[in-house]
Amino acid sequence: MEPARVLLVEDADAIRAAVESALTGAGHRVLGLADGSGLERTLIDFRPDLVVLDVMLPGRDGFELLQLVRRSSAAGVVLLTARDAVDDRLRGFGQGADDYVTKPFVLAELVARVEAVLRRLGRTRPVVEVGDLVVDVDSGVVRRGGQPIELTATELKLLTFLAQRRDRVVGKAQLLTGVWGYDDYAANLVEVHVSALRRKLEAHGPRLLHTVRGLGYVLRDHGDNG
Repeated sequence: MEPARVLLVEDADAIRAAVESALTGAGHRVLGLADGSGLERTLIDFRPDLVVLDVMLPGRDGFELLQLVRRSSAAGVVLLTARDAVDDRLRGFGQGADDYVTKPFVLAELVARVEAVLRRLGRTRPVVEVGDLVVDVDSGVVRRGGQPIELTATELKLLTFLAQRRDRVVGKAQLLTGVWGYDDYAANLVEVHVSALRRKLEAHGPRLLHTVRGLGYVLRDHGDNG
């Protein structure tokens, strides 16, 4: 399945850049806009699976753009705003928003909410198989050769992230953003958890989690780069 397409409309440059980086790091194809001008054409050309809309936008605000999305697209919608009033949340849900994230927020939480909506829309694979390894994303159950593998919450999140990108090399910085929600580089954190996950997987069969030197890691059932 190709990466989900996420359209982000956010006028604050720093927030837009951070969210674009986090969602791209999570494996999605992201297009960021500073306002809603030309949104009609963008919906046609980009065909997003999900739209992240800031409510407080110059020109047409997020509620107006939400109505436009609902008239012309089946995309999921996550509203992003500094407002936390109950009336605003109810208005957004009443107009068809799928979720609502209030600023300030943690990037990892926003990514998780986006992916939850994408799962409900059927735009993520609920079960991923890599060789004899089966990862049930929704239930969190992992089996190899039919045998269950007990993982910590972090190891499960790391394995799910890699499994959803099977056969693709994932860099350490991308893992930090997608799994931990960190923007800073902390290679040792990734290495420690990858090593622990690899030991548990290899207790049930040959290597599936490979190191691609200088680039990152890849989950696949053939080849061995380390």
